[in-house]
Amino acid sequence: MCAISYYLERDNIMTTGISLVRENAASMAPPRSLWVPFPLGRPLGIANDPDFQHRVIAAALALFNSAQGPVLEDFPEDAPTQHTESALACPVTFVKPVTTATSWEDRLSDELNMLKPWYNLGKRRRNGRTLAGVSNSSIDEIIQRLATYLDTATLPITDLTWFKHATEDAKTYYLEAITAQPDDQDPDNLQTIFWTQTLLADALVILSEQLSSAPGLEQVARILVPRKALDRRANFSAAE
Repeated sequence: MCAISYYLERDNIMTTGISLVRENAASMAPPRSLWVPFPLGRPLGIANDPDFQHRVIAAALALFNSAQGPVLEDFPEDAPTQHTESALACPVTFVKPVTTATSWEDRLSDELNMLKPWYNLGKRRRNGRTLAGVSNSSIDEIIQRLATYLDTATLPITDLTWFKHATEDAKTYYLEAITAQPDDQDPDNLQTIFWTQTLLADALVILSEQLSSAPGLEQVARILVPRKALDRRANFSAAE
């Protein structure tokens, strides 16, 4: 859509858009774009919330008032929480200790090995389809590299494009594995499971905290761990 906007603008048709991946919008620099910190596939937030969706659309249309472009603005709100009465269900009980390993590489590898059978099952049910793979790296390579950042205290700033795509691939892999159990398909529940019960979520929070203290990387930190994810973790800890 960023590319199409250029052609429309050449014919004096003003355009505005909504972006779910800030880096893509920043690199392509469309005339006007509103970045929203929502899950992929939900550019307006959750379903059945017209007031919130109208605010998102109004913010995107307000970019027409900009004197010149390219314009890339951030939507200031996170999407509302989608409440559900469904019980949380997951094929792996993450909250129980599953390993005596101490390094991040060993611990994350152990967790990944628990998830692989469920991910493969879900992929077979989808006839081989998966949303993971944007980074062009295997899940094993992604987990190994993320663990290395943590074990060596090396801030991942040398290849931010790969880092962003890789972390999204890892989240997608986990969510598709969790979804393989048919008892719970609610997206909000799946997100809660991921952010409150997995070691990978703990790792992403640590990496986000490191990035947030680095000049110019605050937005990357927010994309990595949205505010809503931190709220989920805080509420989960308070409930315990």
